[in-house]
Amino acid sequence: MTYTVYLRPSNQHFTVAPQETLLTAALKHNLLLPYNCRGGSCGACKATLLSGQISYLEQPTCGDKINSAQGDILLCQAIANTDLEINSTLISRVCEISDIKRMPCRVERLHKLSNDVMQLWLKIPEHESLYFQAGQYLDVVLKDGRRRSFSIASTATELPLLELHIRRVNDGSFTQTVFDTMKVKDILRIELPLGMFFLRHDTLLPILFVAGGTGFAPVKAMIQQAIMENRQREMVFYWGVRSKQDLYMHAEIVAWTKTYSFIRYIPVLSDPLPEDNWQGKTGLVHEVVSQDIPHLVDYVVYASGPPVMVAAAHQQFLAQGLPAEQFYSDPFEFAKDKK
Repeated sequence: MTYTVYLRPSNQHFTVAPQETLLTAALKHNLLLPYNCRGGSCGACKATLLSGQISYLEQPTCGDKINSAQGDILLCQAIANTDLEINSTLISRVCEISDIKRMPCRVERLHKLSNDVMQLWLKIPEHESLYFQAGQYLDVVLKDGRRRSFSIASTATELPLLELHIRRVNDGSFTQTVFDTMKVKDILRIELPLGMFFLRHDTLLPILFVAGGTGFAPVKAMIQQAIMENRQREMVFYWGVRSKQDLYMHAEIVAWTKTYSFIRYIPVLSDPLPEDNWQGKTGLVHEVVSQDIPHLVDYVVYASGPPVMVAAAHQQFLAQGLPAEQFYSDPFEFAKDKK
């Protein structure tokens, strides 16, 4: 049995199988709806249920962002119990994005960028045809079906190789595997491309990147893509980390700024160590941005990193007058193992 979902106001429709989320089904039918984390925590896929009944695979954790009494639902967790009619924005593709694919890949290289960040290079099969937007992410699909999401730090021009920046998480079994036992030629199964965190080119406003920790990964890809396409829009990049050792690609970014005059880079340390002898910006990265750039309405913002940082930046920047449609984000949700 399948159910039919009718989209308003676009008047498109698609079918959904039992226990299949509405978002997954829509993407399978090449209907691009708003989404980001796919874990029920960011609220980006919020839609309005006009008729029919749904239930959730897992109860969303962003309850403060949805109002069930007004018909709000999250497409990434909602499953259909009847035919449905929903109101959700159907997004025109900014440019070509591949259909979502699942494929095996091989671990090509492992390189520690810092004490707790691993640069992992994966190689997809040579025969696979794949395109993605710089800034999108992939899921590593584990043997038991669990998923781990990581932003792609490379561009499509580097295929068949994919670069990931993986931070060790103390209670994360997969990240521990990456650091402790994973080796070259190991085989993983991945699903990609995912997410809507990629550069829009429908405006010439300057771009403000705000990243926390390994939130640098998608920013790296987007900046490199812009450089390759010779898009010389002003780009300002604030990177917030704890201490100097966490600026794991600092030299490469400085090299960009010396070569390309349209790129500015401001690293921010929240807890600099005495031995850092730090003379630069300190504090929470979104607060530093707010102090430095009071007129955010003149920018398009791309924020990535820990959910608390992204949420704080969103709240602060909108309070300073940034239009909501000029804020794009990729909150790095950590999927904890279920007992």
